[in-house]
Amino acid sequence: MAGRVVSSGADPGGDRRRKPRKAISGSTPDPSRSKPGDFVDARRLSSEDLVAKTLEENSGTLGLAIRPKVVDFTARAKERKRAGVRVTVLRIGVAVLSVVLVAALGWLLFLSPVLRLDPAQVTVSGANEWVSESDIRNIVNEQAGRSLVLVNTGDMTERMSAIPGVTSATASKRWPHGLAVNVESQRPAAMLKGSGGDSMTAVDSKARVLNSVAGASADGIPVIEVKSVSSGLNNRAVKEALKVLDSLPESMRNAITKVTARTQDSVTVELDMGKDKGKYRIVWGDSSQMKLKKAVVDKILSDPKVIGDKTEVDVSAPLRPVLR
Repeated sequence: MAGRVVSSGADPGGDRRRKPRKAISGSTPDPSRSKPGDFVDARRLSSEDLVAKTLEENSGTLGLAIRPKVVDFTARAKERKRAGVRVTVLRIGVAVLSVVLVAALGWLLFLSPVLRLDPAQVTVSGANEWVSESDIRNIVNEQAGRSLVLVNTGDMTERMSAIPGVTSATASKRWPHGLAVNVESQRPAAMLKGSGGDSMTAVDSKARVLNSVAGASADGIPVIEVKSVSSGLNNRAVKEALKVLDSLPESMRNAITKVTARTQDSVTVELDMGKDKGKYRIVWGDSSQMKLKKAVVDKILSDPKVIGDKTEVDVSAPLRPVLR
């Protein structure tokens, strides 16, 4: 009978029992580290207080500032009070500084001599022999000594435009002390001659009496004969005649020898065009469509075949002129 042979010195149950692992010679095992698949003994792991370690790392110069758990409320109140005082002082300082700056700026702009209007630095252009420069400067001088910021150029130019003979006026500030004034002055539309004497009064297209400057000449200015100057200034026919005369070119105005206006629709002028061109009577009617009327008259008078021996041109209806 064949029997089982058992090797001497062998442990019958040795095949099923796990032998303890041995550390590799020459190295110290790290209880906190192990290779994948190795057995780890929890009893050999080093204990570590993570909270204490974190607090230790975050303390010191580069760490986080940690307040003590016990708060001194009295110290905190004093700290808040000091901070509040600093903020209040800062706000008051800013407010005072702002008021001082505004006051200084206001004084500089409105009261200081830095921006005062100097009459010597005011220039006036556009005046003629019928519009006196002194009348313009008198209006400007009323603002002398005031700050340019306060000078009302709109009111100034409005008053200048009201001067007889001034059709428009502009005034621009020249900082820091001057003004540049420019007026557009018209020559008289006509001279009104009263029936009681030889004196004549220059008026503009709006029937305003012009202030004659010394040495003014009335040559080339049409003359309208009226009963009296005062009545003529309020007469509708005379006012219409002034508008007609003001719109005529200088070449035709210089040739006018007589003006009549029995009604506002019958303004008539007599022309002396010279020896070669003759004398004509132009019936304008009223002051409407003057651009068209002037074009028709120019065309008729410039064409001998059209005017022929006629001496009167009626353009009161410019689309149907009548020659007589």
